[in-house]
Amino acid sequence: MKDNYLKQAWLVLLLALCFGGVLAGVEHSLKGRIDENKKADTLGQIPNLVPGAVSASFSNGVYRAVTQNGDHAGWVLLVTGQGFADKVELLLGLNADASQITGVYILDQKETPGLGNKIVEDEWRAQFAGKSTQQPLEIVKRKAEKDNEIEAVTGATISSETVKDMVNRAAADFRRQLASGGF
Repeated sequence: MKDNYLKQAWLVLLLALCFGGVLAGVEHSLKGRIDENKKADTLGQIPNLVPGAVSASFSNGVYRAVTQNGDHAGWVLLVTGQGFADKVELLLGLNADASQITGVYILDQKETPGLGNKIVEDEWRAQFAGKSTQQPLEIVKRKAEKDNEIEAVTGATISSETVKDMVNRAAADFRRQLASGGF
């Protein structure tokens, strides 16, 4: 009887290694395509994130958005942070002098379905557009009344706080870099 358990344990271990190896191989072979799709999604969102922008150039981890006639329209930053369930990746649109948020787009998230994943909804993300980067944003569990307030997603305060913290940190860091002549 004991010998039978050992045979079954080895079989389970062998199957787990085989399937794990196959999954790793599939991910490795598709990594290039996944990265290309994410880049295409990012470039496709730039006109939505920075008003007047039609294209962007990528340098030092930042997209510089430009208008049809080549004028600088703003910036798009790729920001990553830890959410409730897993990492969250978002695009943050800023105007040319980085004094105002022009948009937020969630590239990737694995937050709780029906709760935290509501951070991807246009209505919630629209609250960020037009907010100043001069003072930190705050999440409130009531109707937002002040200029720097964002209404939390009901039942998903951690996901809301995650996005707010990511936006605040990225905007402040980028403004410091911009002021020091980094871009």
